[in-house]
Amino acid sequence: MTLFPTGIDYKTTTILLDGRRIKLQLWDTSGQGRFCTIFRSYSRGAQGVILVYDITNRWSFDGINRWIKEIDEHAPGVPKILVGNRLHLAFKRQVSTEQAQAYAERLGMTFFEVSPLCNFNITESFTELARIVLMRHGMDRLWRPNKVLSLQDLCCRAIVSCTPVHLVDKLPLPVALRSHLKSFSMANGLNARMMHGRSYSLTSSNISKRNSLKKAKIIRPPQSPPKNCTRNSCKIS
Repeated sequence: MTLFPTGIDYKTTTILLDGRRIKLQLWDTSGQGRFCTIFRSYSRGAQGVILVYDITNRWSFDGINRWIKEIDEHAPGVPKILVGNRLHLAFKRQVSTEQAQAYAERLGMTFFEVSPLCNFNITESFTELARIVLMRHGMDRLWRPNKVLSLQDLCCRAIVSCTPVHLVDKLPLPVALRSHLKSFSMANGLNARMMHGRSYSLTSSNISKRNSLKKAKIIRPPQSPPKNCTRNSCKIS
């Protein structure tokens, strides 16, 4: 981290977002009022803002309103997230989680409580802000086809690839999992693409085999010879 004499700290970091590396440039401005003019100049070129307060200091939370006004004035529309710092000192808490959550929802911000000492929610908060910024600029579409699937998606894809939709209900799975598999199949259209020509072809072949077996098992009753037959024996064709 580089320390500037003007009250600005600068750092670069790289995060992993949906399997892609994203490089972030972080400018940490001081929350003191005498650095307000510096904050105004840096906020004009910012693509995202993290508003940090101390959960053990009520005054720092009350000062968020002033910084939001500065952002709306000099960088309107910039994505913002609210972060409560020093979660490891929750026993000294002066700002409740419910109050901060309600405040963030009212202003349309994402809310996190973090602890740098325990490395809790640090990466998650940066990742969420980067996701919001990229979605705002429409850049998330660049890597949508290469999105890394989760383990749950991989399991659903494996099951759906070998099971037709109408047979999912017969699987020995809980009802919630069966409904999730059906919705996953319908949403991704996997069953129609991967099962076409496999299960339904087997089903048609099974039906033809069953029909042939039924025909083979049919035994016609013997017919009595007609009364006007003059021969002693009549062949029934």
